[in-house]
Amino acid sequence: MATVVLLGTLDTKTEEYRWVRDRLRDAGCDVLLINVGTFAHGAELADVGADEVARAAGTELDRLRDARDRGAAMDAMATGAAVIVRRLFDEGRLDGLLAIGGSSGSSVAARALQALPVGVPKLLVSTMASGDVGPYVGDVDVTLMYSVVDISGINRLSRAVLGNAAAAVAGMAQRYARVRHETTGDERKLVGATMFGLTTPAVDEARDHLTGLGYEVLVFHATGSGGRAMEALAASGMLDGVLDLTTTELADDLVGGVLTAGPDRLEAAGRAGIPQVVSVGALDMVNFGPRDTVPEKFADRKFLVHNPTVTLMRTTRDEMAELGARIGGKLSRATGPVEVYLPLKGVSGIDVEGGPFADPDADAACFAAIRDGLKDTGVPVHDVDAAINDPGFGRTAAEALHRLIRARRTGD
Repeated sequence: MATVVLLGTLDTKTEEYRWVRDRLRDAGCDVLLINVGTFAHGAELADVGADEVARAAGTELDRLRDARDRGAAMDAMATGAAVIVRRLFDEGRLDGLLAIGGSSGSSVAARALQALPVGVPKLLVSTMASGDVGPYVGDVDVTLMYSVVDISGINRLSRAVLGNAAAAVAGMAQRYARVRHETTGDERKLVGATMFGLTTPAVDEARDHLTGLGYEVLVFHATGSGGRAMEALAASGMLDGVLDLTTTELADDLVGGVLTAGPDRLEAAGRAGIPQVVSVGALDMVNFGPRDTVPEKFADRKFLVHNPTVTLMRTTRDEMAELGARIGGKLSRATGPVEVYLPLKGVSGIDVEGGPFADPDADAACFAAIRDGLKDTGVPVHDVDAAINDPGFGRTAAEALHRLIRARRTGD
């Protein structure tokens, strides 16, 4: 029988959690109820009490109750909930996670939801699900359901929404319980690759070549969340290699674009010792929304309106030099094999001779900084007399990754 873990603030949502628990049992699931509320009301419903959650966070519940800083108390409960949820999963006692809440309950639940691996059913019903949901989803496959009405009692609308949520997570958990121990028979090694619209030909060529060599290739759209997702998978140990041809998110992080993946981009594979082949795809651009949303301080820069909702801004020579230095610094700290491929005739589909973002001097500054940052590390830096999307570049990079993975496997 599948086990669904219910997580929430029972001190403020007692009626709702009792009702959802009963619906899950009606659907044929076992239920474990975790209380992350810091007050006593509703505690009798819990299978895992708030005191245990607090201890998992390294503190005591009475201390949290006495604290004047409610935000700190909620942060501690979020930490403890994540520890307990992950422990239940590792022990084989969790086939799905369901949480229901407003802003505070959702923020606590988010940490627990994000502690579970990709593929484990995780559903959040929230009053916050119609706004910016990035903090709740993180880099994993959280399913969100907007509550429509506040989580305040069982009424005609909440009965419909919460009933659907219970049925949804029950179905997902029951399937997961059936297949979690099955093997697919797919023994292919797993490679993560990064792609942008303006590096698609290179990545498509690389993916086709790696697929032909027997790899399964996961392509991540380098829009911030895509880069973070690949970094998370690399950190988890799921990837056997990384083909990071499109490092454009670093430009947004440096300059202030909307598609940053954060300052830690291009580091997880290196920390994990995973073989990686890296290039400079789409570093010629910083991404903004519609043209009228671009900050005024960039008024004198070179722009290309990619579509009505995306405006591209060309990176300058100084910015490209700094990006090269950052790439060199990050890769110099890698604990696994790394190779770098530099497309000397253009880093994107619009950074080519006659293209709107063509700027060989800026590109050269980036290339020089990368070479300088890696000159004493033993990391090979290959100059390729082609643009990134020219035929052959993607295949060459893919073949290099194959060689690194094979050498690691054989110990050569």
